[in-house]
Amino acid sequence: MDVSRGWHDALARLVADDRLAQGDEFPAVVAGAAAPLGVDVRLYAVDQQQRTLRPVLWDGAHLPVDTTAAGRAYMHVQAVPVPGPRLWMPLLDGVERLGVLEIVARDPAVDLDDPAFRAGCDLFSQLTGHLYAVKVPYGDTLKQARRTRGMSEAAELLWRLLPPLTFASKRVVIAAILEPCYEVGGDGFDYAVDGDTAFFAVFDSVGHTLRSGLGTTTVLAAVRAARAAGAGLPDLARAADEALVRHLPEMGFTTAVLGTLDLATGRLRYLNAGHPAPMILRNGAVVGRLDRGRRLPLGLTDEQAEPAEERLEPGDRLLLFTDGVTDSRAAGGELFGEDRLAGLVRQHTAAGLPAPETLRRLCHATLDHYDGPPADDATMLYLEWSPEAADRVTP
Repeated sequence: MDVSRGWHDALARLVADDRLAQGDEFPAVVAGAAAPLGVDVRLYAVDQQQRTLRPVLWDGAHLPVDTTAAGRAYMHVQAVPVPGPRLWMPLLDGVERLGVLEIVARDPAVDLDDPAFRAGCDLFSQLTGHLYAVKVPYGDTLKQARRTRGMSEAAELLWRLLPPLTFASKRVVIAAILEPCYEVGGDGFDYAVDGDTAFFAVFDSVGHTLRSGLGTTTVLAAVRAARAAGAGLPDLARAADEALVRHLPEMGFTTAVLGTLDLATGRLRYLNAGHPAPMILRNGAVVGRLDRGRRLPLGLTDEQAEPAEERLEPGDRLLLFTDGVTDSRAAGGELFGEDRLAGLVRQHTAAGLPAPETLRRLCHATLDHYDGPPADDATMLYLEWSPEAADRVTP
């Protein structure tokens, strides 16, 4: 068999058959496109909490991320061959991790270790990931594949508005995570990268109810609208103040960090609106905090606040977090704390993990520290200014 021609035909069939396919038909479309190559292909979607890989519309076992070959493909964004012969491929939309593909050789003549065949598997998995992400908004089936239970109204509202959990370009990687993902109340995050500017923000509205979620979505919308109109950081904060006062005067306030990073120079400008001070990490150590540029929380007008500045060095990392991360308590009352958080960041960055995997492990360490269900939202945003960071999030 001409391997290159076979994969070309598979990709062409995948695109053609996908055009009019419903979300619940997508796994069959993927399997059908690859079948002439003598392989069986199955989809697994990572659950919302990134702990298990769940079969998408077929009756298979749920695979733990932390202890399986499929999980290694997901965690490290790389192909993992196992006896069978079987190949696990990361399922990505760009660099956003969606799950894995299981590719099993049905024809004895198929050699999954052949470089040409493996290259075809990589292209097929990349296109499958893109098409999978495109299908998700048009129905409920593919969303349900990732969920282990129902979401609260506030969580449903917030998740529909948040950007993807991972972004990467040649100069910067941004990853975020939000827990408890099914019951999140007032936490949120945002980012945007255009030209030499990376904008980033983390929000935490007071309370843990639908009203808190409405506060965060109002702030998010106000900041985005002002940013799209070319506003600077002080005006972004004032736009959020005005939106909360106008639409939710009884809600209270939202703490936040709003910042921009010049990707050409490393110049960092930020406002801290009553929020825990983010950490600057260099060579695994905390070398600074974003504890200046102070203003009142959003919703409480502060006309005098001016952004503070820092200068990052290539390879620096920035970690933003809400107080639900550091204020979690164990059964004995022990706080998780910022020192423990910084230590875990050092540990995982030293291991050379991709940014989203570092964040996944940090979040799970926080949740595992809680004595019982989380008492507050725990949100983190992790930014790495480094071309090497992008290499670690691509296959």
